[in-house]
Amino acid sequence: MAEEPVIVCDLDGVLWRGDTVIPGSSAAVEAFRAAGRRVAFLTNNSSHRVRDVVDRLAAIGVTASAADVLTSAQAAAALLAIDLAPGARVLACAGPGVVEALSDAGYECVDAGSSAEVPADDPYGAVVVGFHREFDFGRLDRAAAAVRAGARFVATNLDATYPASLRVLPGAGALVAAVATASGCTPEVAGKPHSATVRLVQERLGRHGVMVGDRPSTDGVLAQRLDWPFAMVLSGIGGHDPMEPIPTEPAPAWVADDLAGLVEALSGYGRG
Repeated sequence: MAEEPVIVCDLDGVLWRGDTVIPGSSAAVEAFRAAGRRVAFLTNNSSHRVRDVVDRLAAIGVTASAADVLTSAQAAAALLAIDLAPGARVLACAGPGVVEALSDAGYECVDAGSSAEVPADDPYGAVVVGFHREFDFGRLDRAAAAVRAGARFVATNLDATYPASLRVLPGAGALVAAVATASGCTPEVAGKPHSATVRLVQERLGRHGVMVGDRPSTDGVLAQRLDWPFAMVLSGIGGHDPMEPIPTEPAPAWVADDLAGLVEALSGYGRG
């Protein structure tokens, strides 16, 4: 029997914008499940721990387990694990989600906000930069110094902006750009739409699905690389930001105002 496509939803801009829940989003998830679909959640926002994401979903009426949540922090840890041995010291210029993912992968994680100096005799194996609101000069200095000293430089993602309730905020890409400028180095990127996330999705969710998101440059390109259709919602960045217009080549398979507008199309997708 053929594997049923899983519906993979982005979070920021699809289920919520900052502290504001997007109307109809939780009911849409339940409608997909009532139609027999598995729904999973994939976010480039690396700042939150998995259990915090699960708790936030529960607070808006969406039941989820840790297995249903995939993050760019997990993709970054998986990227490092290809050739960085467990036990290596990794500097996290990022939020609790990155600290959790690195610790779960067996790394000695050091918070860049801890005033930690670059060890002269045993430098960091890597620096991971992700979205966090505590970013300041000290964190920039420590992250850049570690990269200049030879640490591998990994970005959770390069999203320049982040959709908040009332306006667009600087995203992880803005912080990564600062570290790249100060260190003179270009990062490896783990999150959507890069290969580490492609592998994470395929290993965790299988090879058949639909990617639902608001940002064509990440969600849409990831869908192409997975060979999945892209369902674009206009409740977040895409379609409103001049940097993220609705693409025409290839065009999304579906475009809707919000997740609720996709229920009919996606509930029956792949069933003939």
